[in-house]
Amino acid sequence: MPSTKSPSLARLTTADVKPLLGSAPFFGQGQAKGEHASNDVLLLEGSRLHGPPVVFLGLHEPDSMVGAQALPSSEFSGKSDVSTVLANLSGTPFFSLDVSGIEQTDLDAALQNSAAGKAGAELSFAEPRGAMAMFDAFDASIFAMARTMVDWNFRNKFCPSCGSPSYSHWAGWKRSCSSLLPWADNTGKKPCATAKGLHNFSHPRTDSVVIVAIVDEANEKVLLGRNKNWPAKFYSAMAGFIEPGESFEDAVKREMWEEAGVKVWDVQYHSSQPWPYPASLMVGFFATADSSQPLQTDLDNELDDARWYTREEVLSILSHNEGMHLSGRDYRKMADAQDERDHIKNNAGSNSSASTMPGDQLEVPFRIPPLTAIAGVMVSEWAYGRAGPGANAE
Repeated sequence: MPSTKSPSLARLTTADVKPLLGSAPFFGQGQAKGEHASNDVLLLEGSRLHGPPVVFLGLHEPDSMVGAQALPSSEFSGKSDVSTVLANLSGTPFFSLDVSGIEQTDLDAALQNSAAGKAGAELSFAEPRGAMAMFDAFDASIFAMARTMVDWNFRNKFCPSCGSPSYSHWAGWKRSCSSLLPWADNTGKKPCATAKGLHNFSHPRTDSVVIVAIVDEANEKVLLGRNKNWPAKFYSAMAGFIEPGESFEDAVKREMWEEAGVKVWDVQYHSSQPWPYPASLMVGFFATADSSQPLQTDLDNELDDARWYTREEVLSILSHNEGMHLSGRDYRKMADAQDERDHIKNNAGSNSSASTMPGDQLEVPFRIPPLTAIAGVMVSEWAYGRAGPGANAE
């Protein structure tokens, strides 16, 4: 990310990162480094067997184009001459490169010698949640896809059927068992079950999460919760993962009962947002509950507190410059909380810093997520009467 007055997502060219990629070809690799895969072996289409992982994210076509010229129609894909096929493409291809296994000195050198680095841009890695909050919609979507695909490839290095190493093909969008490769030595082994069908044991995953803004029957209060490990005074809509066999509506009702002891009804879909930590889709809903009933936050021990806030209270937060502001330290704290929650859950000692954070000195009584997060959008839209039960139709 270049360090400027308004940080943005850095775009490095192929020439910039070529020293990090290893031997060509970069896709369609064969058994040995520098070797092209045979064109007639489908399992090697877009394969990458050597060098750091790379994923093709897609082609950003110019807005001026009529139709999608890169679709694999017979006119497009029937050309045997590669140069003729490439001539049909118009736009900017985007790729992600996983640099986690690259030596820091090599990575630093590539950044410094890049066109952006030589032009004086200060390129650095940043805490992703905080950085993403400053991206425009296009950069945020590129980053979300890139981070999700890098993470998925990183977590699926072995075949779940036979335990053999997996490899990347289809330019990073499929992973297959290495026992299926033409040169694999399978002497004395049973055929891998993934040899049947698509030869693709795992699709890039997306984990659906329901996130819910609960309002009272009079539509004048909203229920917000505070995780034990969040920054000081930070409250948000409550959320939870979909379980097998559940509908979204059932997940909303179950999660709200588990987190705050609240029974909800009138579940209404609002919108969704990709959340690449590591591969979630936040699916936003409004739901109604009885605000006179007691709240209970010790059912699954994820929440430190849950409170009903009036519309006037939320509007006062929205109008305050600290009401939706999170610092870099806040984002890091939230990232650490998510990364470590399986290890520190129910650990009272882990919460001791919450009451001594500098955020306690904030002028606002509580804070809510910024508008770059779906929870912030939903709460804000509800407060202004633009979403939720009884919203003004436009």
